[in-house]
Amino acid sequence: MSYKFYGGVHPACSKTLTNDRPVKKTFIPKKVILPLSQHTGLPAEPVVEAGEKVLVGQLIAKHSGYISSSVHASIGGKVSSISYSPTPSHPRALSIKIEAQDGEDQELITQKHPDISQLSKECLLSVIRDAGIVGLGGAAFPTYVKLSPPKGKSIDTVIINGAECEPYLTCDQRVMIEKAAEVLNGLEIIMKVGGARNAYIAIEDNKLSAAYAMERALEKSIVHSPQSTVKIVTLKTKYPQGAEKQVIKAITNREVPAGGLPADIGCVVQNVGTAFAIYEAVYLGKPLIERVVTLTGSAIKEPMNISVRIGTLISDLVGAAGGLKGQAAKVIVGGPMMGISQYTLDVPVVKGTSGVLFLSKADCPDYEESVCIRCGACLDACPMGLVPTTLMYLVKNGNYEAARDSGVANCFECGACSYECPAKIPLVDYMKFGKAKL
Repeated sequence: MSYKFYGGVHPACSKTLTNDRPVKKTFIPKKVILPLSQHTGLPAEPVVEAGEKVLVGQLIAKHSGYISSSVHASIGGKVSSISYSPTPSHPRALSIKIEAQDGEDQELITQKHPDISQLSKECLLSVIRDAGIVGLGGAAFPTYVKLSPPKGKSIDTVIINGAECEPYLTCDQRVMIEKAAEVLNGLEIIMKVGGARNAYIAIEDNKLSAAYAMERALEKSIVHSPQSTVKIVTLKTKYPQGAEKQVIKAITNREVPAGGLPADIGCVVQNVGTAFAIYEAVYLGKPLIERVVTLTGSAIKEPMNISVRIGTLISDLVGAAGGLKGQAAKVIVGGPMMGISQYTLDVPVVKGTSGVLFLSKADCPDYEESVCIRCGACLDACPMGLVPTTLMYLVKNGNYEAARDSGVANCFECGACSYECPAKIPLVDYMKFGKAKL
């Protein structure tokens, strides 16, 4: 088995700031902002009103369609308002704001399921849906939808994605090291719901400590049984190794068809953090109200991995990390390749926030865009086999239909083309603009 995919780049990993730092226990913020649209699909619909008191873990917004996800209170307190607020990926989104009140952060009593053998697939899927779980690798696609393949399709292979190929980020690595058994419990649930008998845990070869921890946990787990096969595979460190289609290709040599889904070829991919969240939802009755986030970069005083309540403001996280070293030239939610630069620190951590990167001026040199020299570096880098320069010219000239015919919709905005371009052309920005126009 080759364990590789076409294209990709090799940026500096820059993970040493946090890869050996255990996850710090969460703190209770004084207020949270919970956007109703922090997932792929339709926004959730509020089921509470301003002025209402809520308990931690209480449902405050219900999924509003098949592709949607519920939102739960991450702290106990009072709903101060339901209004528009900036989020990491939207200038404005309708959000529920909760202010903490002393003595009210008591967890809502929910139903726990310590023995999943007594639960049907439908029951487990319902628990996952009601817990508001989405993909925690960044795309934030509702997990219960992903585990419900279209009619006529079946899942035979589950891949737990622990590649974490984005530079700087180490939250998945720490979850695998510290919560390996729980991740395997989540995998067992995923396999039962999907009906899969084969599973792979994919880890890049620069995270051997995580691979070791998962191996030791697997030796003691019942997931690996005569009825199922679970294998840990170490993949070559290359970006974007953790992309869904690329990790499937690397491990199974199957290719997701253009415009298709992994379920079309019998696969489902779930992030390590998602597997852990599924474990918490089923075994502990805990909805998705917190996640592990990496705070890192040269402009933050105390880089760390920290368990964060969803809705916590980045400005509050800065305080938890000892503050900034001077002024950060750039603050990016996510990693440096696919993350989104922020104009304010008063934006909340959402379900898909895997890290917050604080960069100094030295990390962010100014580049002047020059003329394309037709070197072909972007072609070699594109993991989807696209021709970024052709797409760039088509979008630049407003020829969006031709860009669609040339495959712009297949771009998943990994940024490998922009990274490799010697002319410093922001190729991925043209792809995003063209897709938005279409």
